[in-house]
Amino acid sequence: MPLPVHLERRSTDPLTAQLARQVRDLLAAGTLRTGDRLPSTRALAAELGVSRSVTEQAYDQLLAEGWLEARRGAGTFVASHAVRATVRPDDGRTSRADVGAAPGAPRPGRPAGDRAGASVPSAPAGLVPLSAGEPWIDPRHAAVWRRAWREVSTATPPRGYGDPAGLPELRTALAARLATTRGLVVDADDVLVTAGITAALREVLATLPPGPVGIEDPGYRAAVATARDGGRDVVDLPAEQQHTAAGLHGLVAAYVTPAHQHPLGRVMPAADRLALLDAARATGTLVVEDDYDSELRYDVAPVPALAALDRDRVAYLGTASKSAPPGLRLGWAVLPRPLHEAVLARREAVHGDFSWPSQRAMLALLRDGWLDVTVRTARGVYARRARRVADRLSPHATPAATSAGMYSTWLTSAAAARRARDAAARAGFRLPLLADHCRSAPLTGLVLGFGGVTDDELDRALDAIVSGLAAGSPD
Repeated sequence: MPLPVHLERRSTDPLTAQLARQVRDLLAAGTLRTGDRLPSTRALAAELGVSRSVTEQAYDQLLAEGWLEARRGAGTFVASHAVRATVRPDDGRTSRADVGAAPGAPRPGRPAGDRAGASVPSAPAGLVPLSAGEPWIDPRHAAVWRRAWREVSTATPPRGYGDPAGLPELRTALAARLATTRGLVVDADDVLVTAGITAALREVLATLPPGPVGIEDPGYRAAVATARDGGRDVVDLPAEQQHTAAGLHGLVAAYVTPAHQHPLGRVMPAADRLALLDAARATGTLVVEDDYDSELRYDVAPVPALAALDRDRVAYLGTASKSAPPGLRLGWAVLPRPLHEAVLARREAVHGDFSWPSQRAMLALLRDGWLDVTVRTARGVYARRARRVADRLSPHATPAATSAGMYSTWLTSAAAARRARDAAARAGFRLPLLADHCRSAPLTGLVLGFGGVTDDELDRALDAIVSGLAAGSPD
Protein backbone atom coordinates (compact mmCIF):
# COMPACT_ATOMS: atom_id res chain seq x y z
CA MET A 1 0.00 0.00 0.00
CA PRO A 2 1.22 3.57 -0.63
CA LEU A 3 2.52 5.46 2.40
CA PRO A 4 1.14 8.97 3.06
CA VAL A 5 4.48 10.46 4.09
CA HIS A 6 6.29 13.62 3.12
CA LEU A 7 10.01 14.26 3.58
CA GLU A 8 11.21 17.81 4.13
CA ARG A 9 14.64 18.21 2.57
CA ARG A 10 15.26 21.58 4.18
CA SER A 11 14.84 20.14 7.64
CA THR A 12 17.88 19.53 9.83
CA ASP A 13 16.26 16.19 10.73
CA PRO A 14 17.83 13.42 8.56
CA LEU A 15 15.57 11.97 5.87
CA THR A 16 15.88 8.49 7.37
CA ALA A 17 14.72 9.76 10.78
CA GLN A 18 11.83 11.68 9.18
CA LEU A 19 10.63 8.60 7.31
CA ALA A 20 10.90 6.29 10.32
CA ARG A 21 9.04 8.78 12.51
CA GLN A 22 6.19 9.28 10.05
CA VAL A 23 5.71 5.54 9.52
CA ARG A 24 5.80 5.07 13.29
CA ASP A 25 3.09 7.71 13.67
CA LEU A 26 0.93 5.95 11.06
CA LEU A 27 1.32 2.69 12.97
CA ALA A 28 0.56 4.20 16.36
CA ALA A 29 -2.52 5.96 14.97
CA GLY A 30 -3.83 2.75 13.39
CA THR A 31 -3.65 4.11 9.83
CA LEU A 32 -1.44 1.15 9.08
CA ARG A 33 -2.88 -2.10 10.41
CA THR A 34 -1.55 -5.52 11.32
CA GLY A 35 -0.69 -7.46 8.20
CA ASP A 36 -0.55 -4.46 5.85
CA ARG A 37 2.23 -4.87 3.30
CA LEU A 38 4.51 -1.87 2.89
CA PRO A 39 6.08 -0.80 -0.40
CA SER A 40 9.48 -2.26 -1.15
CA THR A 41 12.43 -0.09 -0.25
CA ARG A 42 13.16 0.39 -3.94
CA ALA A 43 9.57 1.41 -4.79
CA LEU A 44 9.28 3.75 -1.82
CA ALA A 45 12.63 5.37 -2.61
CA ALA A 46 11.48 6.02 -6.18
CA GLU A 47 8.15 7.40 -4.97
CA LEU A 48 9.81 9.78 -2.49
CA GLY A 49 12.69 10.73 -4.78
CA VAL A 50 15.41 9.63 -2.33
CA SER A 51 18.21 7.10 -2.42
CA ARG A 52 17.34 3.52 -1.54
CA SER A 53 19.67 3.68 1.47
CA VAL A 54 17.23 6.14 3.10
CA THR A 55 14.29 3.72 2.91
CA GLU A 56 16.42 0.69 3.80
CA GLN A 57 17.77 2.35 6.96
CA ALA A 58 14.29 3.53 7.98
CA TYR A 59 12.85 0.02 7.54
CA ASP A 60 15.81 -1.50 9.45
CA GLN A 61 15.10 0.87 12.32
CA LEU A 62 11.40 0.00 12.43
CA LEU A 63 12.17 -3.72 12.18
CA ALA A 64 14.52 -3.43 15.15
CA GLU A 65 11.85 -1.60 17.16
CA GLY A 66 9.30 -4.30 16.43
CA TRP A 67 6.88 -2.21 14.36
CA LEU A 68 7.52 -4.16 11.15
CA GLU A 69 8.39 -7.72 10.24
CA ALA A 70 10.16 -9.04 7.15
CA ARG A 71 8.78 -12.17 5.47
CA ARG A 72 11.29 -13.92 3.31
CA GLY A 73 10.28 -13.72 -0.35
CA ALA A 74 7.11 -11.77 0.47
CA GLY A 75 8.17 -8.30 1.64
CA THR A 76 7.82 -6.08 4.70
CA PHE A 77 4.60 -6.06 6.73
CA VAL A 78 3.14 -4.40 9.81
CA ALA A 79 4.05 -6.74 12.66
CA SER A 80 1.33 -8.68 14.45
CA HIS A 81 -0.29 -6.54 17.15
CA ALA A 82 1.99 -3.58 16.41
CA VAL A 83 -1.02 -1.25 16.31
CA ARG A 84 -3.05 0.21 19.11
CA ALA A 85 -5.57 -2.18 20.63
CA THR A 86 -7.96 -2.02 23.54
CA VAL A 87 -6.57 -3.83 26.58
CA ARG A 88 -9.12 -5.84 28.54
CA PRO A 89 -8.66 -6.23 32.28
CA ASP A 90 -8.87 -10.02 31.95
CA ASP A 91 -6.13 -10.33 29.31
CA GLY A 92 -3.83 -13.26 30.00
CA ARG A 93 -0.04 -13.30 29.99
CA THR A 94 2.54 -15.50 28.37
CA SER A 95 6.30 -15.65 28.73
CA ARG A 96 9.17 -17.45 27.14
CA ALA A 97 10.47 -20.62 28.73
CA ASP A 98 12.40 -20.12 31.95
CA VAL A 99 16.17 -20.38 31.57
CA GLY A 100 18.23 -21.61 34.48
CA ALA A 101 15.26 -21.74 36.87
CA ALA A 102 15.91 -23.57 40.08
CA PRO A 103 13.32 -26.15 41.16
CA GLY A 104 10.68 -24.51 43.27
CA ALA A 105 11.76 -21.00 42.29
CA PRO A 106 9.10 -18.26 42.49
CA ARG A 107 7.24 -17.74 39.24
CA PRO A 108 7.29 -14.45 37.30
CA GLY A 109 4.54 -11.98 38.05
CA ARG A 110 4.06 -12.90 41.69
CA PRO A 111 4.86 -10.03 44.08
CA ALA A 112 7.03 -12.28 46.21
CA GLY A 113 9.85 -11.37 48.54
CA ASP A 114 13.23 -10.76 46.99
CA ARG A 115 15.44 -13.75 46.42
CA ALA A 116 18.55 -11.60 46.31
CA GLY A 117 17.31 -8.36 47.80
CA ALA A 118 17.19 -4.92 46.21
CA SER A 119 20.42 -3.63 47.65
CA VAL A 120 23.57 -3.62 45.53
CA PRO A 121 26.14 -6.09 46.87
CA SER A 122 29.29 -4.37 48.05
CA ALA A 123 32.44 -5.10 46.08
CA PRO A 124 35.24 -6.88 47.90
CA ALA A 125 38.23 -4.61 48.41
CA GLY A 126 40.50 -4.40 45.39
CA LEU A 127 38.15 -6.00 42.85
CA VAL A 128 37.55 -4.17 39.56
CA PRO A 129 33.77 -3.94 39.05
CA LEU A 130 32.37 -5.19 35.73
CA SER A 131 29.42 -2.88 36.28
CA ALA A 132 26.59 -2.43 33.80
CA GLY A 133 26.44 1.26 34.68
CA GLU A 134 30.09 2.30 34.32
CA PRO A 135 30.66 4.23 31.06
CA TRP A 136 33.75 4.41 28.92
CA ILE A 137 35.14 7.97 28.86
CA ASP A 138 37.59 8.74 26.08
CA PRO A 139 40.84 9.93 27.74
CA ARG A 140 41.53 12.08 24.69
CA HIS A 141 38.68 14.36 25.77
CA ALA A 142 40.27 15.30 29.09
CA ALA A 143 41.18 18.77 27.80
CA VAL A 144 37.54 19.53 26.97
CA TRP A 145 36.50 18.38 30.44
CA ARG A 146 39.07 20.66 32.08
CA ARG A 147 38.01 23.58 29.88
CA ALA A 148 34.39 23.14 30.96
CA TRP A 149 35.35 23.35 34.63
CA ARG A 150 37.57 26.39 34.01
CA GLU A 151 34.49 28.06 32.54
CA VAL A 152 32.54 27.13 35.67
CA SER A 153 35.23 28.74 37.84
CA THR A 154 34.86 32.08 36.06
CA ALA A 155 31.05 32.12 35.91
CA THR A 156 28.98 34.13 38.37
CA PRO A 157 26.89 31.84 40.58
CA PRO A 158 23.21 32.66 41.06
CA ARG A 159 21.96 34.56 44.04
CA GLY A 160 20.34 32.11 46.40
CA TYR A 161 19.46 28.68 45.06
CA GLY A 162 18.76 29.70 41.47
CA ASP A 163 15.91 28.62 39.22
CA PRO A 164 14.17 25.59 40.78
CA ALA A 165 13.66 24.10 37.31
CA GLY A 166 17.35 24.32 36.51
CA LEU A 167 19.63 26.64 34.58
CA PRO A 168 17.48 28.14 31.77
CA GLU A 169 20.27 27.96 29.17
CA LEU A 170 20.85 24.30 29.97
CA ARG A 171 17.14 23.48 29.72
CA THR A 172 17.06 25.12 26.29
CA ALA A 173 20.00 23.00 25.15
CA LEU A 174 18.47 19.84 26.59
CA ALA A 175 15.13 20.49 24.90
CA ALA A 176 16.88 20.79 21.54
CA ARG A 177 18.81 17.59 22.19
CA LEU A 178 15.70 15.63 23.20
CA ALA A 179 13.99 16.64 19.96
CA THR A 180 16.86 15.51 17.74
CA THR A 181 17.95 12.36 19.59
CA ARG A 182 14.80 11.07 21.29
CA GLY A 183 11.93 12.29 19.10
CA LEU A 184 10.58 14.22 22.09
CA VAL A 185 9.58 17.71 20.95
CA VAL A 186 9.48 19.95 24.01
CA ASP A 187 10.21 23.52 25.07
CA ALA A 188 12.75 24.58 27.67
CA ASP A 189 9.86 25.18 30.09
CA ASP A 190 8.93 21.48 29.81
CA VAL A 191 12.37 20.33 31.00
CA LEU A 192 13.48 19.94 34.62
CA VAL A 193 17.15 19.51 35.46
CA THR A 194 17.68 16.71 37.97
CA ALA A 195 20.52 15.16 39.96
CA GLY A 196 20.19 11.93 37.97
CA ILE A 197 17.69 9.13 37.49
CA THR A 198 17.27 7.99 41.09
CA ALA A 199 17.02 11.56 42.36
CA ALA A 200 14.36 12.32 39.74
CA LEU A 201 12.47 9.14 40.63
CA ARG A 202 12.55 10.14 44.27
CA GLU A 203 11.09 13.54 43.41
CA VAL A 204 8.36 12.04 41.25
CA LEU A 205 7.32 9.49 43.86
CA ALA A 206 7.28 12.15 46.59
CA THR A 207 4.56 14.05 44.72
CA LEU A 208 2.32 11.08 43.87
CA PRO A 209 -0.61 9.88 46.01
CA PRO A 210 -0.14 6.82 48.25
CA GLY A 211 0.05 3.45 46.56
CA PRO A 212 2.44 0.73 45.40
CA VAL A 213 4.88 1.07 42.52
CA GLY A 214 5.39 -1.54 39.83
CA ILE A 215 8.99 -2.11 38.76
CA GLU A 216 10.29 -4.42 36.06
CA ASP A 217 11.58 -7.77 37.26
CA PRO A 218 14.41 -8.34 36.67
CA GLY A 219 15.10 -4.65 36.91
CA TYR A 220 17.12 -1.75 38.22
CA ARG A 221 17.98 -2.37 41.87
CA ALA A 222 18.46 1.32 42.68
CA ALA A 223 14.89 2.03 41.53
CA VAL A 224 13.59 -0.67 43.89
CA ALA A 225 15.61 0.75 46.78
CA THR A 226 14.43 4.30 45.98
CA ALA A 227 10.77 3.28 45.98
CA ARG A 228 11.10 1.36 49.22
CA ASP A 229 13.05 4.16 50.89
CA GLY A 230 10.08 6.38 50.09
CA GLY A 231 7.76 3.99 51.93
CA ARG A 232 6.29 2.43 48.77
CA ASP A 233 5.48 -1.24 48.32
CA VAL A 234 7.05 -2.68 45.17
CA VAL A 235 5.10 -4.98 42.84
CA ASP A 236 7.06 -7.06 40.34
CA LEU A 237 6.23 -6.42 36.67
CA PRO A 238 7.57 -9.32 34.57
CA ALA A 239 9.96 -7.61 32.17
CA GLU A 240 9.34 -9.96 29.24
CA GLN A 241 5.56 -9.97 29.37
CA GLN A 242 3.04 -7.55 27.89
CA HIS A 243 1.51 -5.31 30.53
CA THR A 244 -2.27 -5.29 30.96
CA ALA A 245 -4.80 -3.27 32.92
CA ALA A 246 -5.09 -6.20 35.31
CA GLY A 247 -1.35 -6.12 35.91
CA LEU A 248 -1.29 -2.36 36.57
CA HIS A 249 -4.47 -2.29 38.65
CA GLY A 250 -3.90 -0.45 41.92
CA LEU A 251 -0.43 0.83 41.00
CA VAL A 252 0.27 4.53 41.36
CA ALA A 253 3.24 4.24 38.99
CA ALA A 254 4.96 1.70 36.74
CA TYR A 255 8.71 2.10 36.30
CA VAL A 256 10.07 0.76 32.98
CA THR A 257 13.19 0.96 30.80
CA PRO A 258 11.67 0.45 27.33
CA ALA A 259 14.56 1.54 25.09
CA HIS A 260 16.97 -0.98 26.65
CA GLN A 261 15.31 -3.05 29.34
CA HIS A 262 17.71 -3.33 32.26
CA PRO A 263 19.33 -5.78 32.76
CA LEU A 264 17.99 -8.17 30.08
CA GLY A 265 19.02 -5.73 27.34
CA ARG A 266 16.06 -6.09 24.98
CA VAL A 267 14.02 -3.32 23.38
CA MET A 268 10.41 -3.33 24.57
CA PRO A 269 8.49 -4.38 21.43
CA ALA A 270 6.22 -1.84 19.78
CA ALA A 271 3.08 -3.81 20.60
CA ASP A 272 4.10 -4.00 24.26
CA ARG A 273 4.67 -0.24 24.34
CA LEU A 274 1.19 0.47 23.07
CA ALA A 275 -0.35 -2.11 25.41
CA LEU A 276 1.46 -0.53 28.37
CA LEU A 277 0.13 2.93 27.50
CA ASP A 278 -3.41 1.64 27.01
CA ALA A 279 -3.26 -0.21 30.34
CA ALA A 280 -1.89 2.90 32.08
CA ARG A 281 -4.72 5.04 30.72
CA ALA A 282 -7.30 2.47 31.79
CA THR A 283 -5.96 2.31 35.36
CA GLY A 284 -4.74 5.89 35.84
CA THR A 285 -1.18 4.63 36.41
CA LEU A 286 1.76 6.94 35.74
CA VAL A 287 4.40 5.34 33.50
CA VAL A 288 7.91 6.34 34.59
CA GLU A 289 10.31 5.90 31.66
CA ASP A 290 13.99 5.51 32.60
CA ASP A 291 15.85 6.31 29.38
CA TYR A 292 19.30 5.61 30.77
CA ASP A 293 21.43 4.73 27.72
CA SER A 294 19.22 5.04 24.63
CA GLU A 295 21.80 6.98 22.61
CA LEU A 296 24.35 4.19 22.86
CA ARG A 297 22.85 1.67 20.43
CA TYR A 298 25.29 0.58 17.73
CA ASP A 299 23.08 -1.80 15.72
CA VAL A 300 20.36 0.71 14.74
CA ALA A 301 19.54 4.33 15.51
CA PRO A 302 18.36 5.09 19.07
CA VAL A 303 14.82 3.87 19.72
CA PRO A 304 12.42 6.82 20.19
CA ALA A 305 11.27 7.62 23.70
CA LEU A 306 8.03 6.11 24.96
CA ALA A 307 7.04 9.59 26.14
CA ALA A 308 6.89 10.71 22.51
CA LEU A 309 3.73 8.56 22.21
CA ASP A 310 1.93 10.04 25.24
CA ARG A 311 3.23 13.09 27.10
CA ASP A 312 0.22 13.10 29.46
CA ARG A 313 0.76 9.59 30.81
CA VAL A 314 4.57 9.18 30.77
CA ALA A 315 7.15 10.77 33.08
CA TYR A 316 10.39 10.76 31.10
CA LEU A 317 13.72 10.57 32.98
CA GLY A 318 17.14 10.91 31.34
CA THR A 319 20.72 11.01 32.58
CA ALA A 320 24.17 12.17 31.55
CA SER A 321 25.87 9.45 33.59
CA LYS A 322 26.26 7.06 30.65
CA SER A 323 27.93 9.59 28.34
CA ALA A 324 29.69 11.87 30.85
CA PRO A 325 31.50 10.96 34.08
CA PRO A 326 28.82 9.63 36.48
CA GLY A 327 30.18 11.85 39.24
CA LEU A 328 28.65 14.82 37.45
CA ARG A 329 25.32 13.62 38.93
CA LEU A 330 23.11 15.34 36.38
CA GLY A 331 19.97 14.35 34.51
CA TRP A 332 16.71 15.75 33.17
CA ALA A 333 13.00 15.04 33.32
CA VAL A 334 10.00 15.79 31.12
CA LEU A 335 6.84 15.26 33.15
CA PRO A 336 3.09 15.59 32.59
CA ARG A 337 2.22 19.21 33.35
CA PRO A 338 0.42 18.67 36.72
CA LEU A 339 3.33 16.55 37.94
CA HIS A 340 5.83 19.10 36.61
CA GLU A 341 4.18 21.83 38.68
CA ALA A 342 4.03 19.62 41.77
CA VAL A 343 7.75 18.82 41.55
CA LEU A 344 8.57 22.51 41.12
CA ALA A 345 6.50 23.41 44.17
CA ARG A 346 8.27 20.77 46.23
CA ARG A 347 11.67 22.00 45.05
CA GLU A 348 10.85 25.53 46.10
CA ALA A 349 10.02 24.18 49.54
CA VAL A 350 13.15 22.03 49.97
CA HIS A 351 15.57 24.00 47.70
CA GLY A 352 16.05 21.12 45.26
CA ASP A 353 19.02 18.75 45.17
CA PHE A 354 21.05 19.44 42.05
CA SER A 355 24.31 21.32 41.60
CA TRP A 356 24.74 24.66 39.85
CA PRO A 357 28.42 23.97 38.94
CA SER A 358 27.45 20.64 37.35
CA GLN A 359 24.81 22.42 35.29
CA ARG A 360 27.29 25.00 34.06
CA ALA A 361 29.78 22.28 33.15
CA MET A 362 27.13 20.30 31.29
CA LEU A 363 26.09 23.40 29.37
CA ALA A 364 29.68 23.88 28.20
CA LEU A 365 29.97 20.23 27.18
CA LEU A 366 26.76 20.43 25.15
CA ARG A 367 27.65 23.77 23.57
CA ASP A 368 31.13 22.59 22.50
CA GLY A 369 29.77 19.37 21.02
CA TRP A 370 31.73 17.22 23.48
CA LEU A 371 28.75 15.07 24.39
CA ASP A 372 27.97 14.26 20.76
CA VAL A 373 31.59 13.31 20.08
CA THR A 374 31.72 11.18 23.23
CA VAL A 375 28.54 9.31 22.30
CA ARG A 376 29.79 8.62 18.77
CA THR A 377 33.19 7.33 19.89
CA ALA A 378 31.67 5.35 22.76
CA ARG A 379 29.34 3.54 20.36
CA GLY A 380 32.33 2.33 18.39
CA VAL A 381 34.18 1.18 21.50
CA TYR A 382 31.11 -0.62 22.88
CA ALA A 383 30.36 -2.30 19.55
CA ARG A 384 33.89 -3.72 19.35
CA ARG A 385 33.83 -4.87 22.97
CA ALA A 386 30.36 -6.39 22.60
CA ARG A 387 31.61 -8.50 19.68
CA ARG A 388 34.63 -9.58 21.72
CA VAL A 389 32.40 -10.61 24.62
CA ALA A 390 30.05 -12.49 22.30
CA ASP A 391 32.88 -14.35 20.61
CA ARG A 392 34.17 -15.57 23.97
CA LEU A 393 30.91 -16.32 25.80
CA SER A 394 28.56 -17.60 23.09
CA PRO A 395 29.95 -21.17 23.21
CA HIS A 396 29.11 -21.33 26.92
CA ALA A 397 25.98 -19.19 27.51
CA THR A 398 22.91 -17.77 25.75
CA PRO A 399 22.61 -14.03 25.08
CA ALA A 400 19.47 -12.55 26.63
CA ALA A 401 19.13 -9.98 23.82
CA THR A 402 21.03 -8.27 21.04
CA SER A 403 23.95 -6.39 22.56
CA ALA A 404 23.60 -2.63 22.94
CA GLY A 405 25.07 -0.06 25.26
CA MET A 406 27.82 -0.86 27.72
CA TYR A 407 26.84 -4.32 28.94
CA SER A 408 25.49 -7.65 27.80
CA THR A 409 23.47 -10.25 29.70
CA TRP A 410 24.02 -13.98 29.36
CA LEU A 411 21.66 -16.72 30.46
CA THR A 412 23.13 -19.84 32.03
CA SER A 413 22.50 -22.15 34.95
CA ALA A 414 22.87 -20.83 38.48
CA ALA A 415 25.83 -23.13 39.15
CA ALA A 416 27.68 -22.03 36.00
CA ALA A 417 27.00 -18.38 36.83
CA ARG A 418 28.47 -18.83 40.31
CA ARG A 419 31.54 -20.56 38.89
CA ALA A 420 32.08 -17.66 36.49
CA ARG A 421 31.62 -15.11 39.27
CA ASP A 422 34.11 -16.90 41.54
CA ALA A 423 36.66 -17.29 38.76
CA ALA A 424 36.36 -13.60 37.95
CA ALA A 425 36.87 -12.71 41.62
CA ARG A 426 40.05 -14.80 41.77
CA ALA A 427 41.29 -12.84 38.75
CA GLY A 428 40.50 -9.53 40.47
CA PHE A 429 37.04 -8.66 39.07
CA ARG A 430 33.54 -8.38 40.51
CA LEU A 431 31.05 -9.92 38.09
CA PRO A 432 27.33 -9.25 38.77
CA LEU A 433 24.87 -12.13 38.54
CA LEU A 434 21.52 -11.82 36.80
CA ALA A 435 19.89 -13.30 39.92
CA ASP A 436 21.03 -10.19 41.84
CA HIS A 437 18.62 -8.16 39.68
CA CYS A 438 15.69 -10.58 40.11
CA ARG A 439 13.07 -10.53 42.83
CA SER A 440 10.53 -13.15 41.76
CA ALA A 441 11.84 -13.92 38.26
CA PRO A 442 13.73 -17.24 38.24
CA LEU A 443 16.33 -16.19 35.65
CA THR A 444 20.00 -16.90 36.22
CA GLY A 445 23.11 -15.84 34.37
CA LEU A 446 25.63 -13.01 34.14
CA VAL A 447 25.39 -9.23 33.59
CA LEU A 448 28.76 -8.26 32.17
CA GLY A 449 29.55 -4.55 31.99
CA PHE A 450 32.40 -3.68 29.63
CA GLY A 451 32.34 0.12 29.71
CA GLY A 452 34.31 0.94 32.85
CA VAL A 453 37.36 -1.23 32.16
CA THR A 454 40.32 -1.09 29.81
CA ASP A 455 40.67 -3.45 26.86
CA ASP A 456 43.38 -5.36 28.70
CA GLU A 457 41.20 -5.70 31.80
CA LEU A 458 38.30 -6.93 29.70
CA ASP A 459 40.45 -9.61 28.08
CA ARG A 460 41.71 -10.83 31.46
CA ALA A 461 38.18 -10.84 32.87
CA LEU A 462 36.88 -12.82 29.88
CA ASP A 463 39.66 -15.40 30.28
CA ALA A 464 38.57 -15.96 33.87
CA ILE A 465 34.84 -16.00 33.12
CA VAL A 466 35.23 -18.52 30.29
CA SER A 467 37.33 -20.75 32.51
CA GLY A 468 34.60 -20.67 35.15
CA LEU A 469 31.81 -21.39 32.68
CA ALA A 470 33.72 -24.25 31.10
CA ALA A 471 34.76 -25.86 34.38
CA GLY A 472 32.93 -28.77 35.94
CA SER A 473 30.33 -31.06 34.50
CA PRO A 474 27.25 -29.75 32.59
CA ASP A 475 24.47 -28.51 34.93
